[in-house]
Amino acid sequence: MRLSRLSRAVAVLSFYGFLIHGGAMVAQSGPSPSGAVSMNASVPEAPDFQPAHVSGTVTDTNGDVIPGATVDLETVNSGQHQTKTSNDNGFFSFDQVIPGSPYELVVKAEGFESWSSPSINPASGQFVDVTDIKLKLATSASITVLASTEQIATEQVHLQEQQRVLGFIPNFYVVYDSAHSVPMTAKLKFQMAYKVAVDPVSIAGAATLAGINQAADRPDYVQGAKGYGQRFGAAYADGATDILFGGAILPSLLHQDPRYFYQGTGTTKSRVLHALSNPFICRGDNGRLQPNYSSIGGDLISSALSNTYYPQSNRGLGLTFQTVGISTAERALSSVVQEFVLRKITPSANRHPSDPGLIQ
Repeated sequence: MRLSRLSRAVAVLSFYGFLIHGGAMVAQSGPSPSGAVSMNASVPEAPDFQPAHVSGTVTDTNGDVIPGATVDLETVNSGQHQTKTSNDNGFFSFDQVIPGSPYELVVKAEGFESWSSPSINPASGQFVDVTDIKLKLATSASITVLASTEQIATEQVHLQEQQRVLGFIPNFYVVYDSAHSVPMTAKLKFQMAYKVAVDPVSIAGAATLAGINQAADRPDYVQGAKGYGQRFGAAYADGATDILFGGAILPSLLHQDPRYFYQGTGTTKSRVLHALSNPFICRGDNGRLQPNYSSIGGDLISSALSNTYYPQSNRGLGLTFQTVGISTAERALSSVVQEFVLRKITPSANRHPSDPGLIQ
């Protein structure tokens, strides 16, 4: 009984096995009924997915890198985007780009026009290097370099030290761009005084004056080479001490500007009065007009010191004040000449920054 049931069970299983395998064979050899699923149909394997990489370097039209630029990688269809910022070398990189969609790069930087790339369609795992990212300066962009007052003063003094009448006579102590001038530092006052004192034209002027004094037999030195040397030394010492005390030491201590400030506009009378007042009125480092203690004091000190090297017959309090009076008159006359004549024959007189906040 057990064998009979076992035999029947085996037969039944065999029959069902035949139906299953037979049906599969039939399904492979002919069309299957509607809605039937082929159990042995082969399923294609999905390709391996790898992100793409998009990179580049942001530059301007001169080839200089632009750090800090904003770089957007946007999908053309969906509008989704990723954002990067170019590094100090102008480089950027997107490392997780989904392949299979078209992208566009949009690059922006302050002061430049925006830049857009052609369509980019990276494949799986592809490295795309976008070249020729060159940003143009925006048409309305302006570049302003802000500087400290000391830097501006240094630049202005540098330009004034190039001012030479007829191209070779020093004309350093005049400001032609009065509206934008800034105060000199003490260092600059000493620098300018030193450059005037050691300028070859200053030395040549002292030598010429010594020759004139030699011919006129004044001061009362001896004649001959020794007398000429003494007269040259006295003439050079007069000028050097005057420029040192009146152009550097006292202006630094009293915070006054030793330069002549060219007026250039207004009536002839106002310009003459402005020039004649120069030995007595100066501009302080605070920009206000004040008594010219530096100029008058410099003349007094220089004249007083000359008593130490002039002959005994050319010394004395009276001669000291007489020299100061002559120096003051010469300064007033030279200021009038400065106001009306010297600018026209000073080639570099107009080479000045036009804006105190701009160094060119």
